[in-house]
Amino acid sequence: MSSLVAKIKDIEDEMARTQINKQTMAHICGLRAKLAKYKRELLLGDTKAGGGGAGEGFDVRSTGDARVGLVGFPSVGKSTLLTSLTGIFSEAASYEFTTLTCIPGMIYHRGARIQLLDLPGIIEGAKDGKGRGRQVISTARTCQLIIIVLDSMKPLGHKRVIEKELEGFGIRLNKKPPNISFHKRSTGGVNVVNTREVTEPLPSETINAVMKEYRIVSADICFRENSTVDDLIDVVEGTRAYIPCIYCLNKIDQLTLEELELIGKVSHYCPLSGHLDWNLDGLLEHIWEYCDMIRVYTKPKGQDPDWNEPIVLPRRKCTVEDFCNKIHKLMMNNFKHALVYGQSAKHRPQRVGKDHVLKDEDIVQVVKFI
Repeated sequence: MSSLVAKIKDIEDEMARTQINKQTMAHICGLRAKLAKYKRELLLGDTKAGGGGAGEGFDVRSTGDARVGLVGFPSVGKSTLLTSLTGIFSEAASYEFTTLTCIPGMIYHRGARIQLLDLPGIIEGAKDGKGRGRQVISTARTCQLIIIVLDSMKPLGHKRVIEKELEGFGIRLNKKPPNISFHKRSTGGVNVVNTREVTEPLPSETINAVMKEYRIVSADICFRENSTVDDLIDVVEGTRAYIPCIYCLNKIDQLTLEELELIGKVSHYCPLSGHLDWNLDGLLEHIWEYCDMIRVYTKPKGQDPDWNEPIVLPRRKCTVEDFCNKIHKLMMNNFKHALVYGQSAKHRPQRVGKDHVLKDEDIVQVVKFI
């Protein structure tokens, strides 16, 4: 592991002292690809490269409809926030590293069960194995939403430090996967296609330098939007996690109105005070929005809908088939059709098949073969 860390440091130093221009761009792109390879070997424990084993997270079973992780430096109020939102006791004190393991809690909001994880504080260099950083970030990769808790009394530069640690572990915050298709081939060379949406295509020298570093001699690459060399490297690696993120600025009770207005310019942020329970409802609404879920109510034949326990689905997978699988994995074996009431129905009720896409607060009655 130490040899990989040294190689990563050497590449970063070389990139820092290399002047960026058209003559050196291909060389820098090759260095970026090599840097991504070494980081992957360091994190996943590539035995051929002498890695130090895969980054394993905490042994916490995933439950509920969504999983949210609290990430931040020590003593920023993560444990207090967990206690305020879930009622689960997590030790909080004035000294750092009070929490030494992952403590789960459950939030009940709009009929959804959201698991909240209080993760130990990380330090700068966590992605390289300092402290328990790799364990913390490995667990954060399994979350549908990451909440970065920041102390509003400390420099806002801490935000960028944590972002750098998470990005070094392959996590991309508040980003969508690049619209690039990449397929390896056995023969034919590297074929690059740019659609008409691409106004600033990557130079062929840059693409060839990345392919050379990964020892890829034949592939089909299609760019459907303007992309950077880092986007191309992420697609070739194929191990990136694209996770939404909320920046939770804690301890705002110690700020003036002028300072609060200045902090308000930060995007994706939510100000609150965990100690005084300020704006906790606002944080819950942010969590619901960023998790992007819908509620679907069940209706037994001849009875009123069950308004107390909705079936909660992610918006990206909310067909009738997903609804049935959430209730029971064998339910689709006897599925005939479904009667849907609500926004997704053209008339009430509408008879639909398994591929019908549901919307928030729809009512579904499933009809099975007898």
